[in-house]
Amino acid sequence: MLLAGRAIFVTGGSAGIGRAIAIGAARQGADVAINYLGDPAGADSAVEEILSMGRNAVAIPGDVGDAATATSFVSRAGEILGRLDVFVSNAGICPFHSFLDMPGEIFERTMRVNLHGAYYMVQAAANRMVTQGTGGSIVAISSISALVGGEYQTHYTPTRAGVHSLMQSAAIAIGRYGIRCNSILPGAIATDINREDVASPAKRGHLEKRIPLGRLGRPDDLVGPVVFLGSDLSSYVTGAALLVDGGMFVNLQ
Repeated sequence: MLLAGRAIFVTGGSAGIGRAIAIGAARQGADVAINYLGDPAGADSAVEEILSMGRNAVAIPGDVGDAATATSFVSRAGEILGRLDVFVSNAGICPFHSFLDMPGEIFERTMRVNLHGAYYMVQAAANRMVTQGTGGSIVAISSISALVGGEYQTHYTPTRAGVHSLMQSAAIAIGRYGIRCNSILPGAIATDINREDVASPAKRGHLEKRIPLGRLGRPDDLVGPVVFLGSDLSSYVTGAALLVDGGMFVNLQ
């Protein structure tokens, strides 16, 4: 029960990595608030599973690409759960597209959700934690794409690098308030965001051969790292980036 008595807010928490983190945190004793967009059934089922563990939980809809969503989500979730101890900025999109004919609307939307949305959400969470005066932990889900390129991700990789950089600067800006800021860089995790990209057996096999542990990641693989960064076990860890990729990044041969 590493998160017992704490409240964790998770953006993009109705499916994939966000859902796994929300439910995994509840198993470690946390009350949970989920932000979601367009998946009420997924959000409701996640809340039901968390409530069945005896934890408090709430799902609040909102588009992280709209700056106003950040303050409304943090404020409402804080009113319901009473406090904020761990904030996880997870929501993101990756509509794969070639570079030379990238539509402006796809580029702009990806920036608004992945980078601008993360910025405003982290800012709102930090202000709530400062007001509480009890410190806290902010974890941003970045990506291995913050460190490497992708032919069909020229709009996506800069946002993930930006989120990683945001955590480094935020760690400096709000460390004096006892707030720690870290990023997690997942590798190839099988979720809805890349379902089509890894649907081909050949593509999936190629990825698995590049991963020393021999498999794609699962959303649950992110739970332990988030719990660690949200708990007292990481009380002297801030401004750090944790690769969770099965060894993919270091496999250059």
